Amino acid sequence: MTTIALYNLKGGVGKTACCVNFAYLSALDGYKTLLWDLDPQGSTTFYYQVKPKLKGGIKNFITQASDLEEAVMNTDYDHLDIIPADQSAKSLDVMIEEMKHSRKKLKNVIHTFKKDYDFVFMDCPPGLSVLAENIVMAADIILMPVIPTTLSARTYEMVKSFFKEKELDPAKLTCFFTMVDLRKNLHNEIMETLYKDKHFFQSYIPYLSDVEKMGIYQAPVEVFARSSYAAQCYRDLWAEIKEGVL
Repeated sequence: MTTIALYNLKGGVGKTACCVNFAYLSALDGYKTLLWDLDPQGSTTFYYQVKPKLKGGIKNFITQASDLEEAVMNTDYDHLDIIPADQSAKSLDVMIEEMKHSRKKLKNVIHTFKKDYDFVFMDCPPGLSVLAENIVMAADIILMPVIPTTLSARTYEMVKSFFKEKELDPAKLTCFFTMVDLRKNLHNEIMETLYKDKHFFQSYIPYLSDVEKMGIYQAPVEVFARSSYAAQCYRDLWAEIKEGVL
């Protein structure tokens, strides 16, 4: 089982859209895939049109060692299950901080799915916190979308510093560019600079209207616009990610 966490320090970088599409493409490839929506905003849950079937959700799993499998729900797509978001995730940082061995709490929870899934994707909330440490400890890969702008590049450097400060494995950090507009000189310049960093994939996701339409269709791009350029970009990037994982 390979666990991939879509994470960034800041929001609004296309993280959830990428997580939704990569999980779907994984399932489309025939891999048994679980998508866990850890973000209290619940955008991934919205895209897959599901609602939590248990109250207290993540709080119960973390604090009471409840059976996480009870929260897993089917989606409308073969090979793809989801653990939907719920409001209890808002206080997840506090709950984990109060526990012993808190850095590995999420890892121990995810380990229960080892025999059931080939890939686990986590849509993670933004921020540098004890939850972020848990995510890094639990995931095999931290997949970070980066907009090629000055502030987003600065955020990338802050995340690298966070890894160093907390003595987290820097080899887990992999990145790709998202919301790219090659008509902008700044985007081209930043991409050229950061591509020299070994952490970045070559494929990227442009700023495209079909990605924004995910909210209208409540579905991955591949479902409603399979022949589009946006769908092709997600397929290309997923192929590159798989090559690095398998």
